Amino acid sequence: MKNYLEFEKEIKTLETDLESLQSPFGSEGISEVDTQKIIKTEEQINEKLKMTYASLNSWQRTLVARHEDRPRANFYIKKIFSSFTPLSGDRLFSDDKAVIAGFGLIDNKSVLIIGQEKGEDLTSRIDRNFGMMRPEGYRKCIRLMQLANRFQIPIVTFIDTPGAYPGIGAEQRGQASAIASSIECCMSLKVPNISIIIGEGGSGGAIALASSNKVIMLENSIYSVISPEGCASILWRDPSKSLQAAEAMKLTAKDLLELGIIDEVIEEPLGGAHRDRETIAQYMKNSIIKNLKDFENLSRDEVYEHRKIKFLKIGRERGFGKPDNLSESRLGYKESYFDKANREFSKNQYFYYSLVTLLLIIITIITVV
Repeated sequence: MKNYLEFEKEIKTLETDLESLQSPFGSEGISEVDTQKIIKTEEQINEKLKMTYASLNSWQRTLVARHEDRPRANFYIKKIFSSFTPLSGDRLFSDDKAVIAGFGLIDNKSVLIIGQEKGEDLTSRIDRNFGMMRPEGYRKCIRLMQLANRFQIPIVTFIDTPGAYPGIGAEQRGQASAIASSIECCMSLKVPNISIIIGEGGSGGAIALASSNKVIMLENSIYSVISPEGCASILWRDPSKSLQAAEAMKLTAKDLLELGIIDEVIEEPLGGAHRDRETIAQYMKNSIIKNLKDFENLSRDEVYEHRKIKFLKIGRERGFGKPDNLSESRLGYKESYFDKANREFSKNQYFYYSLVTLLLIIITIITVV
């Protein structure tokens, strides 16, 4: 049974009509199928899907990112990688089923695969804790990322979580410390790591595994520091203002690409990834192979520098780069001309104020005389 979102009511009606037309069993028994009417209805569905998904607002994309039928990490791992060998446990407390991790092959090359898994049905979602990782999950990922780094194996992570689990037990076992250590581990790697946000990329639970050389988003996924409902509750004390919050947060793939937070957007099939799982899996596989090839000729230090510069330049006009003196191994900040002028004025503002005042006095005297 298909699940429909609030803005898909007309699509639901058309698809219900299509199912009726495709069935030869009517109220009067077996009847002839009207092929022309079926083709016309299919065209109407496709046209309605194009119109609907071309004009989605930020809140509607959030709903699509959370869609019950949306493919999860486990699906992509099975479709994209071969010879996947799952590994469990953090060697300290237990295994966290909210994250799947192990080694596999893509394009005949070994990679470490990490995927936050929400589950496909109610039972599996409870078992997976709805994709909300506990400290032992992050420690498991750290252990495996360090192992991959030692053997020079690239890392691919699938991000899909509303956030890290906020339970008392998780806090007692060091949730914040585990997230911080995971971010530190990701940033210190000397092998390429690629993160793909396949649904929700929520809060520190997402950034803990998405501090990567390349951050990629599916077209209808979201990536933010807090959920729109949470943001609306804090700013306006009103969760119903989720639409305003979602628009202000710039959490869609298009917005984040323009801001330079992410590196690539993978286009989804018509109507979202959940309507054509095979196609989106192939798109994603092609993207992973392409991005891994970009790092094939880079040394370990160059991979590390690439990631470091990428994050340092976020929010800056030109960012950080190597100094002109090539013998220097440090990074230096490339300041824009506007920033230089602004800094110079701020440092000597009293001098410039005095100079302007003096000029005004001189102009006044000349005018009077």
